[in-house]
Amino acid sequence: MSAAPDPAGSLRSEQPNQPLGGQRVEVRIAPEDGGDRLDRALQRHLPDLSRSRLKQLILDRRVGSGGPGGGKVLRDPAQRVSPGQIVAVWLPEPEAAEPEAQSIALNVRFEDAHLIVIDKPAGMVVHPAPGNPEGTLVNALLAHCGPSLAGIGGIRRPGIVHRLDKDTSGLLVAAKTEAAHRALAENFAARRIERAYSAAVWGVPLPASGEVAGNIGRSAVNRKKMTVVPQSRGKPAVTRYRVERRFGSQGSNLAALLECRLLTGRTHQIRVHLTAIGLPVAGDPVYGAPEPGLKRQFLHAARLAFVHPVTGEAVDVASQLPSDLEQALERARAR
Repeated sequence: MSAAPDPAGSLRSEQPNQPLGGQRVEVRIAPEDGGDRLDRALQRHLPDLSRSRLKQLILDRRVGSGGPGGGKVLRDPAQRVSPGQIVAVWLPEPEAAEPEAQSIALNVRFEDAHLIVIDKPAGMVVHPAPGNPEGTLVNALLAHCGPSLAGIGGIRRPGIVHRLDKDTSGLLVAAKTEAAHRALAENFAARRIERAYSAAVWGVPLPASGEVAGNIGRSAVNRKKMTVVPQSRGKPAVTRYRVERRFGSQGSNLAALLECRLLTGRTHQIRVHLTAIGLPVAGDPVYGAPEPGLKRQFLHAARLAFVHPVTGEAVDVASQLPSDLEQALERARAR
Protein backbone atom coordinates (compact mmCIF):
# COMPACT_ATOMS: atom_id res chain seq x y z
CA MET A 1 0.00 0.00 0.00
CA SER A 2 1.29 3.47 -0.82
CA ALA A 3 -0.08 6.91 -0.15
CA ALA A 4 0.83 10.19 -1.78
CA PRO A 5 -0.82 13.52 -2.53
CA ASP A 6 -2.68 13.38 -5.81
CA PRO A 7 -1.31 16.26 -7.95
CA ALA A 8 -4.01 16.26 -10.62
CA GLY A 9 -7.08 14.86 -8.95
CA SER A 10 -6.60 11.71 -11.12
CA LEU A 11 -9.79 9.70 -10.53
CA ARG A 12 -12.81 11.39 -12.07
CA SER A 13 -16.49 10.54 -11.98
CA GLU A 14 -18.65 9.97 -15.03
CA GLN A 15 -18.47 13.74 -15.48
CA PRO A 16 -15.05 14.27 -17.12
CA ASN A 17 -12.86 17.10 -15.92
CA GLN A 18 -14.24 16.93 -12.34
CA PRO A 19 -11.15 16.52 -10.12
CA LEU A 20 -11.49 14.92 -6.71
CA GLY A 21 -8.27 16.07 -5.08
CA GLY A 22 -7.20 14.97 -1.62
CA GLN A 23 -4.79 12.21 -0.67
CA ARG A 24 -4.51 9.18 -2.96
CA VAL A 25 -4.08 5.80 -1.27
CA GLU A 26 -3.46 2.70 -3.38
CA VAL A 27 -4.32 -0.81 -2.16
CA ARG A 28 -3.41 -4.17 -3.73
CA ILE A 29 -6.02 -6.80 -2.87
CA ALA A 30 -4.42 -9.74 -1.02
CA PRO A 31 -5.06 -13.32 -2.16
CA GLU A 32 -7.05 -14.10 1.00
CA ASP A 33 -9.38 -11.17 0.25
CA GLY A 34 -10.32 -12.40 -3.21
CA GLY A 35 -14.09 -12.67 -3.66
CA ASP A 36 -14.83 -10.43 -0.67
CA ARG A 37 -16.88 -7.21 -0.72
CA LEU A 38 -15.00 -4.09 -1.81
CA ASP A 39 -15.72 -2.14 1.40
CA ARG A 40 -14.75 -5.06 3.64
CA ALA A 41 -11.52 -5.78 1.76
CA LEU A 42 -10.49 -2.13 1.85
CA GLN A 43 -11.14 -1.92 5.59
CA ARG A 44 -8.63 -4.73 6.23
CA HIS A 45 -5.96 -2.72 4.39
CA LEU A 46 -7.00 0.66 5.78
CA PRO A 47 -7.73 -0.04 9.48
CA ASP A 48 -7.72 3.68 10.33
CA LEU A 49 -11.00 4.01 8.39
CA SER A 50 -14.25 2.42 9.50
CA ARG A 51 -16.16 0.25 7.06
CA SER A 52 -19.07 2.73 7.09
CA ARG A 53 -16.64 5.53 6.21
CA LEU A 54 -15.23 3.50 3.29
CA LYS A 55 -18.73 2.65 2.10
CA GLN A 56 -19.56 6.35 2.00
CA LEU A 57 -16.35 7.11 0.08
CA ILE A 58 -17.37 4.48 -2.49
CA LEU A 59 -20.86 5.96 -2.78
CA ASP A 60 -19.26 9.41 -3.14
CA ARG A 61 -17.30 8.03 -6.15
CA ARG A 62 -13.95 8.45 -4.45
CA VAL A 63 -12.84 4.84 -5.05
CA GLY A 64 -11.69 3.41 -8.36
CA SER A 65 -9.29 1.10 -10.13
CA GLY A 66 -5.67 2.04 -9.59
CA GLY A 67 -2.33 1.33 -11.20
CA PRO A 68 -1.24 2.23 -14.75
CA GLY A 69 -4.17 3.09 -16.97
CA GLY A 70 -6.54 3.24 -14.00
CA GLY A 71 -9.39 5.60 -13.48
CA LYS A 72 -12.60 3.55 -13.59
CA VAL A 73 -14.96 4.48 -10.76
CA LEU A 74 -16.02 1.64 -8.43
CA ARG A 75 -19.49 2.60 -7.23
CA ASP A 76 -20.81 -0.51 -5.44
CA PRO A 77 -19.58 -1.25 -1.87
CA ALA A 78 -20.75 -4.88 -2.32
CA GLN A 79 -18.75 -5.39 -5.54
CA ARG A 80 -16.51 -8.45 -5.29
CA VAL A 81 -12.77 -7.93 -5.60
CA SER A 82 -10.08 -10.11 -7.17
CA PRO A 83 -6.64 -11.09 -5.81
CA GLY A 84 -3.97 -8.70 -7.04
CA GLN A 85 -6.53 -6.06 -8.03
CA ILE A 86 -5.31 -2.51 -7.40
CA VAL A 87 -7.82 -0.12 -5.87
CA ALA A 88 -7.28 3.62 -5.39
CA VAL A 89 -9.00 5.60 -2.65
CA TRP A 90 -9.08 9.40 -2.65
CA LEU A 91 -9.31 10.71 0.90
CA PRO A 92 -10.68 14.27 1.08
CA GLU A 93 -9.20 16.75 3.48
CA PRO A 94 -11.26 16.76 6.71
CA GLU A 95 -14.03 19.33 6.62
CA ALA A 96 -14.11 22.06 9.22
CA ALA A 97 -16.26 21.22 12.23
CA GLU A 98 -19.50 23.16 12.55
CA PRO A 99 -19.00 24.10 16.23
CA GLU A 100 -16.77 27.11 16.68
CA ALA A 101 -13.31 26.60 18.15
CA GLN A 102 -13.07 28.57 21.39
CA SER A 103 -10.02 29.20 23.53
CA ILE A 104 -11.15 27.80 26.87
CA ALA A 105 -8.73 26.64 29.57
CA LEU A 106 -8.64 22.85 29.92
CA ASN A 107 -7.14 20.61 32.60
CA VAL A 108 -5.34 18.11 30.35
CA ARG A 109 -4.28 14.95 32.19
CA PHE A 110 -2.96 12.93 29.23
CA GLU A 111 -2.47 13.73 25.56
CA ASP A 112 -0.72 12.31 22.51
CA ALA A 113 -1.33 12.21 18.77
CA HIS A 114 -4.22 9.76 19.17
CA LEU A 115 -6.31 10.83 22.17
CA ILE A 116 -6.69 13.25 25.04
CA VAL A 117 -7.93 12.87 28.64
CA ILE A 118 -9.55 15.94 30.20
CA ASP A 119 -10.51 16.65 33.82
CA LYS A 120 -13.85 18.37 33.13
CA PRO A 121 -15.13 20.96 35.60
CA ALA A 122 -18.72 20.95 36.81
CA GLY A 123 -20.92 23.30 34.81
CA MET A 124 -19.32 22.53 31.43
CA VAL A 125 -21.51 20.85 28.80
CA VAL A 126 -19.75 18.27 26.63
CA HIS A 127 -21.54 18.81 23.28
CA PRO A 128 -23.02 21.97 21.74
CA ALA A 129 -26.80 21.77 21.72
CA PRO A 130 -29.82 24.10 21.70
CA GLY A 131 -29.45 26.25 24.78
CA ASN A 132 -25.70 25.53 24.96
CA PRO A 133 -24.29 26.44 21.53
CA GLU A 134 -20.88 27.48 22.85
CA GLY A 135 -18.56 27.21 25.83
CA THR A 136 -18.69 23.40 25.63
CA LEU A 137 -15.92 20.84 25.90
CA VAL A 138 -16.10 20.24 22.13
CA ASN A 139 -15.60 23.96 21.45
CA ALA A 140 -12.59 23.93 23.78
CA LEU A 141 -11.08 20.77 22.25
CA LEU A 142 -11.38 22.15 18.72
CA ALA A 143 -9.24 25.12 19.76
CA HIS A 144 -6.83 23.14 21.94
CA CYS A 145 -6.15 20.29 19.51
CA GLY A 146 -6.30 22.30 16.29
CA PRO A 147 -4.54 20.57 13.36
CA SER A 148 -3.82 17.46 15.46
CA LEU A 149 -7.46 16.42 14.93
CA ALA A 150 -7.18 14.02 11.99
CA GLY A 151 -10.95 13.90 11.47
CA ILE A 152 -13.77 11.62 12.57
CA GLY A 153 -16.02 10.54 9.69
CA GLY A 154 -14.40 13.15 7.47
CA ILE A 155 -15.07 16.00 9.91
CA ARG A 156 -12.26 17.65 11.85
CA ARG A 157 -13.71 17.15 15.32
CA PRO A 158 -12.91 15.29 18.55
CA GLY A 159 -14.36 11.81 18.88
CA ILE A 160 -16.43 11.76 22.08
CA VAL A 161 -17.03 8.13 23.12
CA HIS A 162 -18.58 8.76 26.54
CA ARG A 163 -20.09 11.75 28.28
CA LEU A 164 -20.44 13.36 31.66
CA ASP A 165 -23.52 15.31 32.72
CA LYS A 166 -23.09 19.09 32.81
CA ASP A 167 -22.85 19.16 36.61
CA THR A 168 -20.73 16.02 36.95
CA SER A 169 -17.01 16.74 37.16
CA GLY A 170 -14.07 14.52 36.37
CA LEU A 171 -12.24 12.51 33.74
CA LEU A 172 -13.29 12.09 30.12
CA VAL A 173 -11.37 10.69 27.12
CA ALA A 174 -11.77 11.91 23.53
CA ALA A 175 -10.21 10.55 20.34
CA LYS A 176 -8.26 12.62 17.83
CA THR A 177 -8.29 10.07 15.01
CA GLU A 178 -10.90 7.81 13.48
CA ALA A 179 -8.91 4.68 14.39
CA ALA A 180 -8.62 5.71 18.06
CA HIS A 181 -12.30 6.66 18.14
CA ARG A 182 -13.40 3.27 16.82
CA ALA A 183 -11.06 1.34 19.15
CA LEU A 184 -12.14 3.31 22.23
CA ALA A 185 -15.81 2.81 21.38
CA GLU A 186 -15.23 -0.94 21.03
CA ASN A 187 -13.35 -1.06 24.34
CA PHE A 188 -16.15 0.81 26.14
CA ALA A 189 -18.72 -1.60 24.66
CA ALA A 190 -16.59 -4.60 25.69
CA ARG A 191 -16.18 -3.22 29.26
CA ARG A 192 -12.41 -3.03 28.90
CA ILE A 193 -12.22 0.54 30.23
CA GLU A 194 -12.32 1.08 33.99
CA ARG A 195 -14.38 4.01 35.27
CA ALA A 196 -14.69 4.81 38.95
CA TYR A 197 -16.89 7.59 40.33
CA SER A 198 -17.14 9.17 43.76
CA ALA A 199 -20.75 9.68 44.90
CA ALA A 200 -22.06 10.92 48.24
CA VAL A 201 -25.49 9.53 49.08
CA TRP A 202 -28.11 9.87 51.78
CA GLY A 203 -28.15 6.60 53.70
CA VAL A 204 -25.63 3.78 54.04
CA PRO A 205 -26.01 0.60 51.96
CA LEU A 206 -26.13 -2.79 53.65
CA PRO A 207 -24.10 -4.75 52.75
CA ALA A 208 -21.30 -2.23 52.26
CA SER A 209 -20.73 -3.32 48.67
CA GLY A 210 -23.02 -4.60 45.98
CA GLU A 211 -24.32 -4.36 42.46
CA VAL A 212 -27.38 -2.71 40.95
CA ALA A 213 -28.65 -4.23 37.71
CA GLY A 214 -31.70 -2.81 36.00
CA ASN A 215 -32.67 -1.58 32.55
CA ILE A 216 -32.75 2.20 32.24
CA GLY A 217 -35.22 4.04 30.02
CA ARG A 218 -37.09 7.29 29.70
CA SER A 219 -39.64 7.99 32.44
CA ALA A 220 -43.24 7.86 31.26
CA VAL A 221 -44.19 10.46 33.89
CA ASN A 222 -41.38 13.00 33.35
CA ARG A 223 -39.70 12.82 29.93
CA LYS A 224 -36.68 14.73 31.24
CA LYS A 225 -35.90 11.93 33.70
CA MET A 226 -34.62 8.40 33.31
CA THR A 227 -35.82 5.51 35.44
CA VAL A 228 -35.41 1.76 35.99
CA VAL A 229 -37.81 -0.01 33.61
CA PRO A 230 -38.81 -3.65 32.90
CA GLN A 231 -36.39 -5.79 30.90
CA SER A 232 -38.64 -5.49 27.86
CA ARG A 233 -37.85 -1.76 27.78
CA GLY A 234 -34.83 0.48 28.00
CA LYS A 235 -31.20 -0.63 27.90
CA PRO A 236 -29.39 -3.01 30.28
CA ALA A 237 -27.31 -1.24 32.93
CA VAL A 238 -25.06 -2.45 35.76
CA THR A 239 -23.47 -0.35 38.52
CA ARG A 240 -21.19 -1.70 41.24
CA TYR A 241 -20.62 0.22 44.48
CA ARG A 242 -18.71 0.02 47.75
CA VAL A 243 -18.67 2.25 50.83
CA GLU A 244 -15.52 4.34 51.24
CA ARG A 245 -16.64 6.48 54.22
CA ARG A 246 -19.66 6.77 56.53
CA PHE A 247 -21.01 9.94 58.09
CA GLY A 248 -23.38 10.44 61.02
CA SER A 249 -24.22 8.25 63.99
CA GLN A 250 -27.01 5.73 64.35
CA GLY A 251 -30.33 7.52 64.62
CA SER A 252 -29.10 10.65 62.85
CA ASN A 253 -29.03 11.51 59.17
CA LEU A 254 -26.70 8.84 57.87
CA ALA A 255 -24.70 9.45 54.69
CA ALA A 256 -21.92 7.66 52.83
CA LEU A 257 -19.23 8.30 50.26
CA LEU A 258 -19.35 5.52 47.66
CA GLU A 259 -17.04 4.39 44.93
CA CYS A 260 -19.19 3.43 41.94
CA ARG A 261 -17.95 1.51 38.92
CA LEU A 262 -19.83 1.44 35.64
CA LEU A 263 -20.13 -1.76 33.66
CA THR A 264 -22.34 0.09 31.18
CA GLY A 265 -22.77 3.74 30.32
CA ARG A 266 -26.40 4.83 30.29
CA THR A 267 -27.78 8.33 30.70
CA HIS A 268 -27.80 9.33 34.41
CA GLN A 269 -26.98 5.68 35.26
CA ILE A 270 -25.41 6.11 38.71
CA ARG A 271 -28.00 8.66 39.83
CA VAL A 272 -30.92 6.49 38.67
CA HIS A 273 -29.56 3.21 40.07
CA LEU A 274 -28.68 4.62 43.50
CA THR A 275 -32.06 6.33 43.79
CA ALA A 276 -33.74 3.04 42.89
CA ILE A 277 -32.19 1.33 45.94
CA GLY A 278 -33.04 4.20 48.29
CA LEU A 279 -29.67 5.98 48.22
CA PRO A 280 -30.23 9.30 46.39
CA VAL A 281 -27.12 11.25 45.45
CA ALA A 282 -26.63 14.29 47.70
CA GLY A 283 -27.40 17.58 46.01
CA ASP A 284 -29.05 15.94 42.99
CA PRO A 285 -31.82 18.34 41.91
CA VAL A 286 -33.50 15.74 39.67
CA TYR A 287 -33.33 12.38 41.45
CA GLY A 288 -32.12 13.20 44.95
CA ALA A 289 -32.54 15.95 47.50
CA PRO A 290 -30.91 19.39 47.85
CA GLU A 291 -27.87 19.65 50.10
CA PRO A 292 -27.27 23.03 51.79
CA GLY A 293 -24.15 24.64 50.39
CA LEU A 294 -23.90 22.23 47.44
CA LYS A 295 -25.11 23.58 44.11
CA ARG A 296 -24.91 20.32 42.16
CA GLN A 297 -25.05 16.57 42.54
CA PHE A 298 -22.13 15.03 44.44
CA LEU A 299 -20.79 12.96 41.55
CA HIS A 300 -17.20 12.98 40.29
CA ALA A 301 -15.47 10.80 37.68
CA ALA A 302 -12.43 10.01 39.80
CA ARG A 303 -10.53 7.37 37.78
CA LEU A 304 -10.17 6.34 34.15
CA ALA A 305 -7.95 3.40 33.19
CA PHE A 306 -7.49 1.67 29.85
CA VAL A 307 -4.96 0.19 27.45
CA HIS A 308 -4.01 2.75 24.83
CA PRO A 309 -5.68 1.57 21.60
CA VAL A 310 -2.64 2.42 19.43
CA THR A 311 0.51 2.20 21.57
CA GLY A 312 -0.65 -0.56 23.91
CA GLU A 313 0.59 1.33 26.98
CA ALA A 314 -1.43 1.46 30.19
CA VAL A 315 -3.17 4.79 30.75
CA ASP A 316 -4.38 5.22 34.35
CA VAL A 317 -5.48 8.69 35.42
CA ALA A 318 -6.91 9.74 38.80
CA SER A 319 -8.66 12.99 39.74
CA GLN A 320 -9.00 14.48 43.21
CA LEU A 321 -12.38 15.72 44.43
CA PRO A 322 -13.00 19.37 43.48
CA SER A 323 -13.10 21.92 46.30
CA ASP A 324 -16.92 22.19 46.40
CA LEU A 325 -17.25 18.44 46.99
CA GLU A 326 -14.45 18.39 49.56
CA GLN A 327 -16.21 21.18 51.45
CA ALA A 328 -19.44 19.20 51.40
CA LEU A 329 -17.59 16.26 53.01
CA GLU A 330 -16.18 18.58 55.68
CA ARG A 331 -19.71 19.73 56.53
CA ALA A 332 -20.85 16.10 56.72
CA ARG A 333 -18.00 15.25 59.14
CA ALA A 334 -18.96 18.18 61.37
CA ARG A 335 -22.58 17.07 61.78
